[in-house]
Amino acid sequence: MLEAPSIDVIRSLQERLHDRVIRTPVMRCAALEALAGTRTRIIGKLEFLQHTGTFKARGALAIVTQLTPAQREAGVTAVSAGNHAVATAFAADAVGTTAKIVMISTANPARVDACRAYGADLVFTSDIHEAFEIADRIQKEEGRFFVHPFEGPDIAAGTGTVGLEICEQCDEFDAVVVPIGGGGLIGGMANAIKQLRPDVEVIGVEPDGADSMHRSFAAGEPKAIEKVSTIADSLGAPFAMPFSFGLCRQYVDRLVKIDDLQLRRAMGLLFEKMKFAVEPACAATTAALLGPLQNELRGKTVVLVFCGSNIDWATFASQAIFEETKC
Repeated sequence: MLEAPSIDVIRSLQERLHDRVIRTPVMRCAALEALAGTRTRIIGKLEFLQHTGTFKARGALAIVTQLTPAQREAGVTAVSAGNHAVATAFAADAVGTTAKIVMISTANPARVDACRAYGADLVFTSDIHEAFEIADRIQKEEGRFFVHPFEGPDIAAGTGTVGLEICEQCDEFDAVVVPIGGGGLIGGMANAIKQLRPDVEVIGVEPDGADSMHRSFAAGEPKAIEKVSTIADSLGAPFAMPFSFGLCRQYVDRLVKIDDLQLRRAMGLLFEKMKFAVEPACAATTAALLGPLQNELRGKTVVLVFCGSNIDWATFASQAIFEETKC
């Protein structure tokens, strides 16, 4: 059986990072409840209010705060479409080391600017698979420590603090809905939640154009996709990996998929009803709740994880669909 971080390890990390990480609020989403149907109670975990605008700061800090003096001297590297890049740059700056990060050339300009604001040196490529090859070369040639975007026990402990906080903040809930990129967020959260609330259903959401976890579940082992094709670029992991996949197989109850049209409508709804201007990945849980999960979760108490808000207004306005319809 996979040796997942224990709840004591996650609590210890929560305490260690308490001065560096925001305990993001939860809130009742009455406006979404009116769309979801009778008696459904919706609670939002507002992780887009975290440092750097996403949950990613938790995992990056979990890793970077443990670097040895020699590793800090050499610096870190990472691969990202944007959010993990910002988080790694933030974490590196927080502990006084340097970051050289490989970013996808289509990354949102707001994320690029944020990385530079934290002092990161950026390298751009158009292909996510090539990005990992470049980062590997940087690691070998410059001795930088590679901060993985979603794989490993430290990442799982970091994202596990999101699940721990939800259990501490919510007395009772029946299900939690979590977006999936590489699986680091949902794997860590599910591991923590199942240790504290084993009867809670953990449901993962992937875009049609980035469904590596669906394919991996079907195959029974980590699988890659040929191409990422979704507006939710921060959910565009090109492959699953053994540790995060193992956590998901062990603790995630099921997966659903949504398409880009549902994402765009959910972005519009969140702005109109909740006044949240968020990136497509953050809208994935709303799209799932008001789409494939609506009937199944009707009448239950559901926690939606709102994962990130790193998007500029021009991009948001071009992607969101503003209409008074359900996803």
